This record gives sequence, C-alpha cells and structure tokens, in this order.
Amino acid sequence: MKFEAILFDCDGVLVDSEPLTLGVLRDMLAERGWDLPPDECERLFLGRQVRSQRALIEARTGQPLTDAWMDAFYARRNEALRTRLRAMPGALRAAQAAHRLCGGRIACASGADRAKVELQLAKVDLLALFDGRIFSGHEMPATKPAPDVYLAAARHLQRAPERCLVIEDTTVGVTAGKAAGATVWALCPEGAEQTEALRDHGADRLFASMAELPALLARAGCGAP
Repeated sequence: MKFEAILFDCDGVLVDSEPLTLGVLRDMLAERGWDLPPDECERLFLGRQVRSQRALIEARTGQPLTDAWMDAFYARRNEALRTRLRAMPGALRAAQAAHRLCGGRIACASGADRAKVELQLAKVDLLALFDGRIFSGHEMPATKPAPDVYLAAARHLQRAPERCLVIEDTTVGVTAGKAAGATVWALCPEGAEQTEALRDHGADRLFASMAELPALLARAGCGAP
C-alpha cells in the first residue's frame, strides 16, 4: 500500500526523552517513599500520562497527587529536557525523508502535553518540519491508547487513517494507531524486551533504528495517489 501521510509519535521515536522523564519521575516518587526500579517504572509509565496512574501513585506513596506536585514534576522534567535531551539517532533524516516523500504530509501525534512536545522538537531542530502539525493527547477527548490524537492528525492532513503510516515505540501507542485504522511500524532496537509485546498489540512491522526508516519508506512508497 502506498502511504499518503506519516504520523510520528514523539517520545522515544523522534527524541530520546523517556530515560530523562522517567528518571525525574522515579526521583520524585522516591522522595515520597516509593522506590521504583527502572524496569518497573518503565512498565507502569512508559507511553502513559502520569495522572492516569493517580490511584496507584496515591496508594503507594500514601499522599495525594496534587496539581502542585504535578507542576513540580513538569518543571523538573522540562529542565532535564532543556539541558540533556538528544534526538533519536537518525530521526532528523527520517523526518526529512518522510516530509519529502509525502509532500509535507507528516505530523507529530503525541500523548504528551503540547508544551513538552514543542520544547523537545525545538531542542533537537525538528520543530520547523512539524510546525502547524503537532497534536497532543492532552487536547483530545481521550489520549493514547485511544485513537483520538491519530484521528485528529489524519483529519488535519485530509487523509483517511487507513492511508496513513504511524511510527510508534510503545504498546500504548501501537494500540492507538491500530485503533485509528492506520498501519503501524514500531521502533524496537535489537534485543529489546518489548519485541513480542509490540507484535502482540498489532505492530505491522518492527525496525531497529530510525536510521533505517528512509530506506523503508522509499521501498514502501509514499505520496499522493
């Protein structure tokens, strides 16, 4: 099938933000008495909004998840991103190739808040490629794993979701893309533990590096019908 638009997740696909964000979260939960191993933190929070785990956080810390605590989390997270964030290897060339092959019909569809997405894309010089085509799950009726953010991106690009390719890296995101009706390719480095889980959640293809994506897109075919 020839893809007419390409919809990218942000965290873990375009930017290597997840270790930074989860690191800040682990530190702040530890300060409240919940020492969470890195692999368990990833299992519980990767691809999900922190607020979506409110009941679990409150049960394990014995303290309410307040707006003030969330504001502090956002501030510490954003400082880590501003100072240490890097693009995923190969992401810039992959986005440039997608933009060229699809005549500019690309979008960034993230479950994160818009301020974070825009901060991150600006930090790694990707914002111009996606300017005006950034969609946040925080602004939708429901965020990932619901399909809303991908449906909104496809609608903006005036393409049927079935003609769109979604690039994801988590089971939550794969679920969202498949629920939207799109084809989903999942970034999954060789040896990653989530290989089978991504397949089980419906990923149509796994690939090991964003550096591989331009060649994969060229072979698949992209552009107007």
